[in-house]
Amino acid sequence: MIVSVYVDDLLITGNKRELIEEFKTNMKDEFEMNELGLLTYFLGIEVTQSVCGYFLCQKRYTWKLQNKFAMENCKPVSTPFAVGEKLQKEDGTPKIDGKTYRSLIGSLLYLTATRPDIVFAVNYLSRFMQSPSEMHFKVAKRILRYLKGTLEFGIQFVKSSAVRLVGFCDSDWAGNDDDMMSTSGYCFSIGGSIFCWNSKKQTVVAHSTAEAEYIAAYVAANQLIWLRKMLIDLDFVQKNPTELFCDNTSAIAISKNSVFHDKTKHMKIKFHAVRQFQQEGELELIYCTTEEQLADLFTKPLAKNRFEILRERIGMCSFGTKEENVEYVAPKLAD
Repeated sequence: MIVSVYVDDLLITGNKRELIEEFKTNMKDEFEMNELGLLTYFLGIEVTQSVCGYFLCQKRYTWKLQNKFAMENCKPVSTPFAVGEKLQKEDGTPKIDGKTYRSLIGSLLYLTATRPDIVFAVNYLSRFMQSPSEMHFKVAKRILRYLKGTLEFGIQFVKSSAVRLVGFCDSDWAGNDDDMMSTSGYCFSIGGSIFCWNSKKQTVVAHSTAEAEYIAAYVAANQLIWLRKMLIDLDFVQKNPTELFCDNTSAIAISKNSVFHDKTKHMKIKFHAVRQFQQEGELELIYCTTEEQLADLFTKPLAKNRFEILRERIGMCSFGTKEENVEYVAPKLAD
């Protein structure tokens, strides 16, 4: 049995009905409590349960957000971030009220709990919260326009016989025009839809695409180790090394080469933890093509077709459009 606690709200789940009922009885004897039945709404997240699995969305929250910023009648767009869009701290446009901008970005950050399709755009815009401009606010409102056309979207978790942790990591290179730093992105799935994702600017300047990808692999590897330990607590031990897919052969070569040479000796020692994790059998860094790289969604703006393909592959849809049982199929390994 697993009990999740947030202040005075409890979520209870488990594989033995008797144990759950006994726990609820004991809690009611000690505290004044109300039982609300099956989970349908929690902290702004709407939950729909069916025989096929669970569907999580924030439709109600998104609609309130549209009204709050007077975007309920806006014209929808197909992607949250335009391809080729480049933002800088000083872009020549007038500065705006930072309070309004920060309120919008903060609200969108909470929405990323069930909307990984906007994670890159929101995290990119959060870099300008200290002194936002009209251009920054215009791009932020584009996300609301995208949400207007995908109001029903959420994450669908379907039943699967596979309980195998799989990860993807990716990076752009020098995508930030202000400091030339790159963006790391990763996502993890068990059986089907992704349940863990991240997009974040790197803390050092990468000298090459290989270095940027290697740093992204390090960030993903740290999360991977934590997830493996968490799965042990949930009695889902990952006996084999977890596959972490990367679309850069040079980064994979660096992770397997124990010799420090001119191209790697400048890297911080902590990044080479990826090598140690591989040697200990915790993970295996594997090559996949760029077309198969799911984490591409979290590192850069994508064209409409590419964006929609990846959005579907990570498990995002409107309720009822992904009812069949599915299992994750790993990318074909390179020769």
